[in-house]
Amino acid sequence: MDAASAAASSLKTVKALTISTTQKISNPTAFIPPWLSTKPNILTLYASNSSSRNSVLRLTRCSTKPDTNTGNETDQNSTIEPDSNSKTLKPTSPISDESLSSLSPLSSSASSSSSRGLVFGLGPANSWDSAEIGSPVVKRFLSDEEERWYMWYYGRSNGNPASDSIGLAVSRNGIHWERGGGAIGSSGEAGSVMSCSKDWWAFDTENIRPCEVVVMSSTKVRASSAVYWLYYTGYSSEKAEFSENSLEFSLKNPERFCIDDVNGETDGVEKISKSLPGLAISQDGRHWARIEGEHHSGALFDVGSEREWDNSFIAAPQVVFHGSGDLRMYYHSFDLENGEFGIGIARSRDGIKWVKMGKIMGGGGSGSFDQLGVMNARVVRNRKDGKYVMAYEGVAADGGRSIGLAVSSTGLKDWQRLQDEAAALMASVEDGWDNEGVGSPYLVQMDGDVDEWRLYYRGVGNGGRTGIGMAVSQGSDITSFRRWTGFHI
Repeated sequence: MDAASAAASSLKTVKALTISTTQKISNPTAFIPPWLSTKPNILTLYASNSSSRNSVLRLTRCSTKPDTNTGNETDQNSTIEPDSNSKTLKPTSPISDESLSSLSPLSSSASSSSSRGLVFGLGPANSWDSAEIGSPVVKRFLSDEEERWYMWYYGRSNGNPASDSIGLAVSRNGIHWERGGGAIGSSGEAGSVMSCSKDWWAFDTENIRPCEVVVMSSTKVRASSAVYWLYYTGYSSEKAEFSENSLEFSLKNPERFCIDDVNGETDGVEKISKSLPGLAISQDGRHWARIEGEHHSGALFDVGSEREWDNSFIAAPQVVFHGSGDLRMYYHSFDLENGEFGIGIARSRDGIKWVKMGKIMGGGGSGSFDQLGVMNARVVRNRKDGKYVMAYEGVAADGGRSIGLAVSSTGLKDWQRLQDEAAALMASVEDGWDNEGVGSPYLVQMDGDVDEWRLYYRGVGNGGRTGIGMAVSQGSDITSFRRWTGFHI
């Protein structure tokens, strides 16, 4: 049995995605730009053995609302990707005013210190993302005549304070974003696209956070277009137990930044929610199907054993395609023995079955911005020199959050920090919208006439109010970033 067939046998089931007829993907595990793909009508998963459970698994309609009738068929081509003969990204039908709020709140005062860098704020009062937002995953797609941006992020509403949803916002420049106030429809471009699982046994029943979207195909997914693979963190009601509280800051999983403590729990590290890595796939970035991993809860893999550094939880699984048959996942956990957050790595041949390779980064030196560890790693391969660049969230001794950078020639264990004490991006001045901390970084390498990097991040300020900001590098120099203040002519 070859590697692809062996991996396929580990695929158990999927849930919810729009389909109608069968087609096939010929290139296994290959990146395919969405605008070069044709519009598919079906997505079918195949497993390698002949057992009844692992025979052809046909996906049914995905619903972002609980108890929605999945038998109602609607337009299957509601995606911004054109057919294979088109050179220009074409938007779908116009976005209605009823489903979208106005552009994100970046006004003409964006250059002021209070709102510098803010490109995406909280949604309207009755929207699914009105209470809290974060974890941006930003992708830029280029054609000959146009650019198109997607941003997946998590949101939480005031009406449903106990759980998160994953949503999609769209843009033509990566700065001004269009959002949706509710669940995405068949013809809408933005809105809530994925909610927590309704299965009592699943690992993601309480909260979900997006971590990475990889565009690739697989021998297990037979369709005529590129497929989006969403790696995310899922949280359950199961708690990770801690024997003692010796930290100077509150350790929570998932982290919450808004004023109200939604779970009514006291500060401390005695109990936190257990989280594990998950995978979902989509043909349009909007309608998602969960794929069950080897863990009994449907997660891709479990926490470490009692004496391993990642035995409490697994969070922020970000995946990088290194080469054919070589995918790397970066994730973080809390190392109880050393009392710090750490980043580990796992590797896979197919993106579904993973083997852990160990911890690769821990806390910095005494007095550094990341003294108590590193988390929320986001890795990208520099197109110019082939090196790997990691943006990560550093935790200071007092629990303060900043963003640091590291580089590696292999992307494995030889990471070198680019800063010793000062972070690449720190919390803003006293009246800034992100004056209480910055984190969850995501790097985008620009090309064309602009030789720079963009750093998207979650900012916290104003008593726990969250937003998504953007900073830019000084040309190709990635040692420091400045918050975006507007277009310069």
